[in-house]
Amino acid sequence: MEKVSVLHIITNLALGGAQKNALYTIANLDSEKYEKYFISAPWGGLYDDIGRYNAISFHFLKCLKRSFSPIQDILAFFALARFMKQKKISIVHTHSSKAGILGRWAAKFAEVPIIIHSVHGWSFHEYLPKPVKAVYIFLERLTAGITARFVTVSDSDIKKGLDNKIGTAKQYEKIRYGIEINKFYNAAKRHTKEEKPIVGMIACLKAQKNPLDFIKAAVIIAKQNKEVDFVCIGDGPLRHKMEREIKRNELGSRVKLLGWRKDIPDLISLMDVVVLSSLWEGLPIALLEAMASAKPIVAYDTDGIREVVKQGDNGYLIKPGDAAGLAKRIQELLDNRQLAKSMGQKGRRRLEKAAFSAADMMNNIENLYERLLSKQGARKG
Repeated sequence: MEKVSVLHIITNLALGGAQKNALYTIANLDSEKYEKYFISAPWGGLYDDIGRYNAISFHFLKCLKRSFSPIQDILAFFALARFMKQKKISIVHTHSSKAGILGRWAAKFAEVPIIIHSVHGWSFHEYLPKPVKAVYIFLERLTAGITARFVTVSDSDIKKGLDNKIGTAKQYEKIRYGIEINKFYNAAKRHTKEEKPIVGMIACLKAQKNPLDFIKAAVIIAKQNKEVDFVCIGDGPLRHKMEREIKRNELGSRVKLLGWRKDIPDLISLMDVVVLSSLWEGLPIALLEAMASAKPIVAYDTDGIREVVKQGDNGYLIKPGDAAGLAKRIQELLDNRQLAKSMGQKGRRRLEKAAFSAADMMNNIENLYERLLSKQGARKG
């Protein structure tokens, strides 16, 4: 049987949730059924890992930029379309907003029969200037007309898309992120928790993740609790501002910025509380990993976060921007180890019940592909 050619496109290979999801998905598609291609810009924390993906044909475009760049965008558009025609791609599956717009229109130009876009949180949000937000919504509405399916990771992304008249309800399909849960179970068994409390966050250090509020909360807690340490795993444009705040508050020995790490299961196993100060989100993989590790969560009450963190059950939700409220709830969990342990265990049970395994995700993705291929075949017949 002839293989189906599938191309996944994402802007870059930074160590983020969308990138990890895109790579995991293409890597774990059935190689007996699918000829697998992947395109991104040639940089990012995951770029060095591509050598271990033997069954994927990687192609890199330097002109694929995250920011708006007319000349580079035109070059990327034609490079993508040319590649799709040469390889006779049957399914184009895009990730991230920029690659999503360019990739889908290139696929339309190349007459690719099936075009899918994964929404890892919409590009438009309440913190954007209104004219910029309006442009993003307009582009998404326009591109929805050539999109067979939107794959979303949360109900909030479906609602947000439909509220902004992007596509129709039948175009949306919710497929939750899947994680390899056993990696986190096994890490917890390997490590003995230190007595000294550790509060941690895993996030790209950019405006969306709002990491300076994590530092603000750390400053408040550090004044009350001389024992607790803080770690932030990730990197990005706000790192220097965070370093300045850490230095200004004389917390250099207690707040560690670890950069991007690949031993996440081991690091989470050492934390007492996992924090996320995002202002907007799709569905953060870091919180699923915290739940798999049986850790209580304190996070801002936004979008997909409230779909996995239930107030007072497996963590606490705080009004966005309230760093003092964040600090108060973190300290409450540090003071009550039994409550923290109970919340962590409830989070793990919630995860187990809600089909967040990598196997569930892959079954759902392949099922979607097969249904769309069947419809395409019926049309041709």
